[in-house]
Amino acid sequence: SVGGVALGAVNLKGRNFITLKDFDSEEIKHLLWTSADLKHRIKKEGQNLPLLHGKSIAMIFEMRSTRTRMSTETGFALLGGHPCFLTSQDIHLGTNENTTDTARVLSGLTDLILARVSRHSTIEELSKEASVPVINGMSNFNHPIQILADFLTLQEHYGYLNGLTLTWIGDGNNILHSFMLTAAKLGVHLNIATPKGYEPAAGVIREAEKLSKEHGTKLLLTNDPLEAARGSNVLVTDTWISMGKEEERNQRLKDFHGYQITMQTGRLAAPDWTFLHCLPRKPQEVDDQVFYSPHSLVFPEAENRKWSIMVGLPFVCLSPDERSVTYLPKPECSAHILSRVLKQMFTGSPRLLVPPEVSPRFGPCWFTPCDTEDLLKQNLSVMAKELTGHEKSLDSMR
Repeated sequence: SVGGVALGAVNLKGRNFITLKDFDSEEIKHLLWTSADLKHRIKKEGQNLPLLHGKSIAMIFEMRSTRTRMSTETGFALLGGHPCFLTSQDIHLGTNENTTDTARVLSGLTDLILARVSRHSTIEELSKEASVPVINGMSNFNHPIQILADFLTLQEHYGYLNGLTLTWIGDGNNILHSFMLTAAKLGVHLNIATPKGYEPAAGVIREAEKLSKEHGTKLLLTNDPLEAARGSNVLVTDTWISMGKEEERNQRLKDFHGYQITMQTGRLAAPDWTFLHCLPRKPQEVDDQVFYSPHSLVFPEAENRKWSIMVGLPFVCLSPDERSVTYLPKPECSAHILSRVLKQMFTGSPRLLVPPEVSPRFGPCWFTPCDTEDLLKQNLSVMAKELTGHEKSLDSMR
């Protein structure tokens, strides 16, 4: 049963993190849940969780970076590991040494490789030749760790993901590809507005259409940004001129006329609309009135890059048993999770994070105390039986 599986039992050890296409709905939900839990334990409670003590990561950066570099370095160090930052000036990759040889050398020296590369084929070759897990820190095709941070931010803000409508207004680029390969798995409807000639890749469109049908979500592709924004909960954009596209600047600025997100765009969205941008941002993409408004979640989104990358590191480096030694409860201690939720509820916690073991019907998501109390009243005996293998009364768990 779902309840009989400890949170740590999702086993991603040894798997590459190249695209979220390779991860199913439950795996992504567990990654998001654990990201939020890590954030709470370390930032709010000040816990020390040396999950990656004695581990090292090679960070290959072919392109400049603020958020990816800082989130990975600080996140890996917080978990007790040693990050090694490598630029094209530091290593021979692509100059005096091919990708195959670099991947094999780094596999013998480190426990994990993260690469931020210009061409997606480079990350694919690294993952093929390396004997340690490889994480995509960004390629020209997708940016999976960014999208985990985005959905973590939305989950924190709204308290849920299932049923939200997210609207992309801008270029059919790597960020959009990652949204298209993930949104439906989380029950998120997706509206996409791009100028003609700047649509996402045809193969990604086909995959997104397939996922939308499988998960019962809506997918809209249009060239009208106002049509896409209508009724949406979340408005998202990104740079119109990605790295490597600088020579197209003048033509792109002309082609993207009318795609700036403004308060006028927001007036067409849902009353509770929010705004995301992976940064860095240019004023032509979104005006200051939106970017610095209460609708904007861009700075919590940037911070969540750290918490989202942090969860991927121990998941691909460690087995469930290895993680449970210092972090997650073992199966026989699963009742502790339920008692922790009850304790939070009775002490009036403003928002509770309920793991999937406690709420198999809803999956990992937030509930208000009232919602949690109703949920527990309805399912307490069933959940206790699933968690511990035998009946427990409410009094005994208090």
